[in-house]
Amino acid sequence: MKPAIETLVDKALEGDLKSLEEVIAGLQDKVYGLAIRMLSHPADAEDATQEILLKVVTNLGSFQKKSTFTTWVYRIASNHLLTTRKRRAERWGISFEFCEEMVDRGLEYGRSNPSYEAERGLIVKETMIVCLQAVLLCLDRKLRLTFILGHVFETNSVDGAQILDITPAAFRKRLSRARELVRDFMKKKCGLFNSENPCRCARQIAFEEKRGVINTEKLLFATHPSKSNKEMPNPDQLRLMDEFQRLAALFRSHPDYVAPAGLMEYLKTAFRV
Repeated sequence: MKPAIETLVDKALEGDLKSLEEVIAGLQDKVYGLAIRMLSHPADAEDATQEILLKVVTNLGSFQKKSTFTTWVYRIASNHLLTTRKRRAERWGISFEFCEEMVDRGLEYGRSNPSYEAERGLIVKETMIVCLQAVLLCLDRKLRLTFILGHVFETNSVDGAQILDITPAAFRKRLSRARELVRDFMKKKCGLFNSENPCRCARQIAFEEKRGVINTEKLLFATHPSKSNKEMPNPDQLRLMDEFQRLAALFRSHPDYVAPAGLMEYLKTAFRV
């Protein structure tokens, strides 16, 4: 049986505007989820999602069904995210060396602000997500995108190759390289990944707030609308996993982000859906 979205695409191609609206509705959270992990800021992700979905609708007639429709959409999204101008988070020029320095400075600052040690809940979760997003930004765009597709979205090498227009072997090689870079940093610095490390999310809150990375009165990620409320990874459960499972579990622990409500209205206006 043909997947529901493929049936809707067929109807949309025949001029059914209601089906086109349903196609957009079925895509927007997926595209937004990819964009927010790539660009590390909800506003930039919203802009990119608008641009990507405009491309999808404009080029819908060129869908030749050589892959699933979702894979085709991810290919358009990936091409856009690889070539779009640098957004605000990327302009910070974050590197693994910079992140190592910030972890150490955060721990030192936290020793003078012990009240934050007791913080729990959403602020701690925000700190974890912001830190993991910073780690992703240390990768160049190709490696970052491959890591997100392979480890967060669990895309296999065949589909990943189609999305990135490379061979399955090249996708696996690129994923392996990205995974090694992220794992090496996490093993060296992250207390969730390696319990021997002194860093804990609560110990970084004071420093991250001081340098303006986190606004405890206006959280960007932990309170973001999502399809499900995921708990922070359980350290005891993480310790039972091997390194690669642990790595994937941490980066999959982000919320299942829901695209902003105004996105659909913007697209409906643009195409008079």
